[in-house]
Amino acid sequence: MSAESQTRFQDHFSDSAPDYALYRPRYPRSLTAWLATLAPARCRAWDCATGNGQAALGLAEHFELVVASDASAEQLAAADPHPRVAYVRATAERSALAPASIDLITVAQALHWLDRDAFYAEARRVLALGGVLAAWCYGVVSVSPSIDAPLHELYYEILDGYWPPERAHVEAAYRDLDFPFTEIEPPPMAMEEEWTLSELVGYVSTWSAVRQYRLRNGSDPVGAIMPALEQAWGGRGVRRRISWPLGVRVGKRSEWAPG
Repeated sequence: MSAESQTRFQDHFSDSAPDYALYRPRYPRSLTAWLATLAPARCRAWDCATGNGQAALGLAEHFELVVASDASAEQLAAADPHPRVAYVRATAERSALAPASIDLITVAQALHWLDRDAFYAEARRVLALGGVLAAWCYGVVSVSPSIDAPLHELYYEILDGYWPPERAHVEAAYRDLDFPFTEIEPPPMAMEEEWTLSELVGYVSTWSAVRQYRLRNGSDPVGAIMPALEQAWGGRGVRRRISWPLGVRVGKRSEWAPG
């Protein structure tokens, strides 16, 4: 990567890449299946800012090859291998992909980190005519009112001032972002997991604001809500349904603009 690309890359997760791979939720299979039906072909997809490859592995069920790129070598090292997924270290804005070579681009929980003008220009360059760009994000986790109460205390009160400003785009479900493509309205979809309390706590501990709190204060903010969480959960071995609101923006490249 060039020095310019490295300076633009906002790295909030490399030092917790193994935990990110272990505890981050998986995206709905119905989402990647639906996106595949929109693509003009199923030859090649690009999962941009792939992290540990969560979205890329879902795309591999539908495409001959998935190029999964990320600027973080640590995140890529923690990704699960797959015969149809090629992991590549590259920034979203400078992919090195051939012009008009991609049928579908996905950006999962990462569009708010990118230089969007540069990324959109790169997306138009590499998308085939009729190719599709899909970006999605998920908001604040929810379990039940008694469990949500301490989680919301952590998210909105204890971590107030520790979230990066880009987080506001996630809370708006990406509806506040410019998206210069011919948009397609997605069908309703649910993002859910069945987790133990330990898995939920592992996920919460990967939040960027939790990391910032620890760095600034030398203590763990999650510990402050653990007594309330444990009381509301009803036993560490109990599995509960976890859900997240899913915001999806999908658009198609409908004009031909040579690279």
